[in-house]
Amino acid sequence: MSSSSSDNKPSDNQLANKSQAWSALFSEPMSDLVKRYTASVFFDKRLWAADIQGSLAHAEMLTAQGILGQDDHAAIQRGMAQIKSEIEAGSFDWKLDLEDVHLNIEARLTELVGIAGKRLHTGRSRNDQVATDVRLWLRGEIDELLLLLNALQLALVEVAEKNAEVILPGFTHLQVAQPVAFGHHLLAYVEMFARDAERLVDARRRVNRLPLGAAALAGTSYPLDRERVARTLGMEGVCQNSLDAVSDRDFAIEFSAAAALVMVHISRLSEELILWMSQSFGFIDLADRFCTGSSIMPQKKNPDVPELARGKTGRVVGHLMGLITLMKGQPLAYNKDNQEDKEPLFDTVDTLKDTLRIFAEMAAGITVKPEAMERAALKGYATATDLADYLVKKGLAFRDAHEIVAHAVKTAIGSGVDLSQLPLAELQKFDARIGEDVFELLSLRGSLNARNILGGTAPAQVRAQVARHRARLRG
Repeated sequence: MSSSSSDNKPSDNQLANKSQAWSALFSEPMSDLVKRYTASVFFDKRLWAADIQGSLAHAEMLTAQGILGQDDHAAIQRGMAQIKSEIEAGSFDWKLDLEDVHLNIEARLTELVGIAGKRLHTGRSRNDQVATDVRLWLRGEIDELLLLLNALQLALVEVAEKNAEVILPGFTHLQVAQPVAFGHHLLAYVEMFARDAERLVDARRRVNRLPLGAAALAGTSYPLDRERVARTLGMEGVCQNSLDAVSDRDFAIEFSAAAALVMVHISRLSEELILWMSQSFGFIDLADRFCTGSSIMPQKKNPDVPELARGKTGRVVGHLMGLITLMKGQPLAYNKDNQEDKEPLFDTVDTLKDTLRIFAEMAAGITVKPEAMERAALKGYATATDLADYLVKKGLAFRDAHEIVAHAVKTAIGSGVDLSQLPLAELQKFDARIGEDVFELLSLRGSLNARNILGGTAPAQVRAQVARHRARLRG
């Protein structure tokens, strides 16, 4: 018996489900709890600009390939321009029922331009669409992070140049080891941040590849020109395997690993700033705007910014571990697990950007206390190696010189004086070849100047490195 017309009408449940792009198969609507649990729109809406950019490139290609008509293409461009204006003005209505940024934009486009909005999704899936959006967004964030890393390096270079002659006790095992220039010490962090920038540049190459056109997992039967879309979007290549294209999150993990290393370097610098600012060291001071006081102890000035950055490093490293764990058990191809890639990635970017901005400003305002640094350097027999080197140049084997100097240091400790304060006659008891010229080498300044070798701490080398870094960063 034939069905009546009423039998062909959608049920109330099916009508309630119309807001989902995939709802025609289902006989009951998604529960509100599941909607909230599975929706990503309230955090992935930050991808809106990348989503529009990718959609416009896709539409342009579909039109060039004869898959989409010129009128539809013009309507899509017009509709996307209005959506962009609405989002920028804060008037766009983000809907939980539409799950994510992609369906929200597509639904609004269809409201504005009708059937052309429905045709835009031809030849693509949300799987390759989201992978493209995240890559486009992350590429732009990497570019901004590179500028911020540049600014932090320049701030450190400026402070290093001003302190090329300032003597700091260099430490190993947190024990006074040898005197170094404070500027030389800061330039060690510039080297770290320079490597961080190199890693981000290298990671950007792998971020900047196009998944779009892989569709859900198997590619598509439409004659897409994926290379054209890649060129339009300024991407350096096309993901070559459709399964890998939609399921790969290596690029996010690789970026997060690079970001974690940046934060590790920030954390090491933070630890030193905290130590140097303490009364036990008293080497530097930080500007008041980067510190806080105590609610009970009126004398306190706490280095909250470096302390918090040290803490946030654990947060960023945690996100890296989370992303690695997210991917470890996934079979090919796309799985809903991958929705969990965005919040840690977004937070990593936000944390790193904020940290780099504040550290560039904070570093530029460091107040250096040279006298305190020099007093500390005098406490640890920091020029003992210089005396050993002096004896080697007089003909002794280094191991023999090392033993002789150890005895001299022991004597100086017993007398409560520095090596440079021992009389010449006393020093000559350890080796008769020691002459009056030894005292220049035993001074902190003499030790510093003696290390005038590429990579060394002599002020001349510090200034040469400052010039090299400044040319690199401003070039």
